[in-house]
Amino acid sequence: MPPIKAKSKKPAKAAKPAAAEKGRGYDATNIQVLEGVEAVRKRPAMYIGDTGVRGLHHLVYEVVDNSIDEAMAGHADKISVTVHPDNSVTVQDNGRGIPVDIHKGQKKPAVEVVMTTLHAGGKFDHRTYKVSGGLHGVGVSVVNALSEWLEVEVRRDGKVFHQRYEQGKTKTKLATIGKSASTGTQVTFKADREVFEKIDYTYDTLANRLRELAFLNRGVQVVFTDERKDKSETFKYDGGVESFVEYLNRGKGVIHKKVVAFSREKEGIAVEVALQYNDGFSETLFSFANNINTVEGGTHLSGFKSALTRVLNSHARAKNMIKEKDASLTGDDVREGLTAVISIRIPNPQFEGQ
Repeated sequence: MPPIKAKSKKPAKAAKPAAAEKGRGYDATNIQVLEGVEAVRKRPAMYIGDTGVRGLHHLVYEVVDNSIDEAMAGHADKISVTVHPDNSVTVQDNGRGIPVDIHKGQKKPAVEVVMTTLHAGGKFDHRTYKVSGGLHGVGVSVVNALSEWLEVEVRRDGKVFHQRYEQGKTKTKLATIGKSASTGTQVTFKADREVFEKIDYTYDTLANRLRELAFLNRGVQVVFTDERKDKSETFKYDGGVESFVEYLNRGKGVIHKKVVAFSREKEGIAVEVALQYNDGFSETLFSFANNINTVEGGTHLSGFKSALTRVLNSHARAKNMIKEKDASLTGDDVREGLTAVISIRIPNPQFEGQ
């Protein structure tokens, strides 16, 4: 029998790529619009820096900053921060309490607008806050968005109001749950494990920031309690930035016992400066704008450095400590062994990063 020959098949022609595949399926349907809490949960690092330890602690700072703003406006003098065993956090103040009346534009209680809407708050209106640390109006709404749950209690108008949110969205209606003769706001939240790598607050990290805020806000009492460690501290410094410098120089040999301090307000801008020299060789300078640590400096810090160098040179020459033929002291010369704190309060600061 002759061998059977299989018929060879012609190779199939490759299918032409669809137009959508050619353009990788990129058209108007691929453009997403994320609004409110969705945008925050999708890209949390844009709002709090990262989702690690730093970002986790930043949630607490954002809520505390609102209470501090009440203190700067002269409406609060006591703030308490409590870390609970489950790592939820409560921040309470004795300020005016977030407004609870209906917001005309949003048609819902003002407290709900503040808690759920980005760029909403009283910081844009200088009649409410002449100066504040939280300027962009995203602080507490971002905390809400990145929390598994958040509850707010407002004491004002003789009543206690309560509302609960989950992952930034309203869970319950604003309800009256009691009466109160005092005023203030209490925010309790638990960071969302879906967002953060780890939910475990560091005692010293929080204590250092709260102590710093107490130094910068003379006479304001900040009580920090960690129920996980059964530990509590109270920070209150009537000396303000002077006490801050004394704290920074503790254990060092100071050149002059009394801290040099001065303050002034002009054209709506207030400045406080405290300084003291020690027998060390390094300089320790801290600068703040509306309680925000300006770690990269700014015009307030560069202005202080320039003025200090100029004044000390002028004084030295006037007292004939530096001869006419001698070179002037440099900035490094006059800042050797210097510890100083510069704090300014300004209505519209320009922060490169917050």
